[in-house]
Amino acid sequence: MATTRDWHNWAGNVTARPARDVAPASVEELRAVVRQAAEDGLTVKAVGSGHSFTPVAATDGVLIRPDRLTGVRALDREAGTVTVEAGTGLRALNVALAGEGLSLTNMGDIMEQTVSGATSTGTHGTGRDSAALAAQIRGLELVTADGSLLTCSAHDNPEVFAAARIGLGALGVVSAITFAVEPLFLLTAREEPMTFDEVTAAHDDLHAENDHFEFYWFPHTDNCSTKRNNRTAGPRAPLGRLRGWVEDEFLANGVFQALSSAGRAVPAAVPTIARMVGRGLTTRTYTDIPYRVFTSPRRVRFVEMEYAVPRAVVRDVLHELKAMIDRSDLRINFPVEVRTAPADDITLSAASGRDTAYVAVHAYRGTPHSEYFTAAERIFTAYDGRPHWGKLHSRDAGYLAGVYPRFGEFTALRDRLDPDRRFANPYLRRVLGE
Repeated sequence: MATTRDWHNWAGNVTARPARDVAPASVEELRAVVRQAAEDGLTVKAVGSGHSFTPVAATDGVLIRPDRLTGVRALDREAGTVTVEAGTGLRALNVALAGEGLSLTNMGDIMEQTVSGATSTGTHGTGRDSAALAAQIRGLELVTADGSLLTCSAHDNPEVFAAARIGLGALGVVSAITFAVEPLFLLTAREEPMTFDEVTAAHDDLHAENDHFEFYWFPHTDNCSTKRNNRTAGPRAPLGRLRGWVEDEFLANGVFQALSSAGRAVPAAVPTIARMVGRGLTTRTYTDIPYRVFTSPRRVRFVEMEYAVPRAVVRDVLHELKAMIDRSDLRINFPVEVRTAPADDITLSAASGRDTAYVAVHAYRGTPHSEYFTAAERIFTAYDGRPHWGKLHSRDAGYLAGVYPRFGEFTALRDRLDPDRRFANPYLRRVLGE
């Protein structure tokens, strides 16, 4: 049943008022929705959980919610795959897999997204050898502009498979995804503070020596929080329930929320608050199943810009970013996040064809961020940076065609699958062209 109601994303910076709001309960219903939209001359966009900061899913046409397209469709232990409906949440998928003694190879740092929303925008974690979530896809179903159902993999419609794993919703509506899975394993996480100069000087070694390495730098300080995740034979030694609640809920969310609000109200206090937070960084080590190590609760709302740069230049990028902030009057109350990924073969992946470092800048919701993001973007683009498709940026198709060698391959496929732009919206027209 179709309704009409406003939609907004998690951060609250994107809103949309669709002509129709639908929640199909089957692939056949989804195909009928797309066919009806074509008859009515309406555009179509599918949304996930709204964790993109860009209007990649916004529409004034037909908005498809995935709420009833959820669950595990098939589990093939011999092939090492699981097929899930597109609206399945990453949390539900991980819990279900763990119950079967299985796991994804890598994850981002939250699991509130749907599988289709996360993969379609290029959600990633960090890893020396394991790439973004979309790189773990082994097959997918796509409802195209005429309501047809297209199945693609490395063997079936491989040119579509190469592009649709990170398809931005521009090629069709994903109805199901098949992921590679492996036997459940354990990760030991070691979190400890380092100085900015220490971690940037040693970044190549830290990347090479750990299965997964990432760090956060707190602007206005020299303080960084580092995290190394490595596979281990065990035994399992998770954080105690009380310590986990104090550190991950009370401090990382509750106290940080209060400090962020204070910084928004009194910007001059931000450097002092940042130093307080930096002095409070501690070392901890724990061992657990993957999704409990890769992900953490993120309840403090913010907006974000993230760029992928060649990993070889990330040290230069970070030093320029720090110098820019230090000489400016900016007051930055959120850490800068740095992660890595190996090159992959996905057409519009930010790591397509090159070993990559991701640098993300954030601003607490309601805090002015335009000057900061503009200055950071100027640095990122000077190093051929590629913006994350779901995070704020100002780039257009002209720029993107220059940093993505296979950009023309994607737009040609879009012309073939969606010549009438059934799945277009203003954001896609900006980043992909008309």
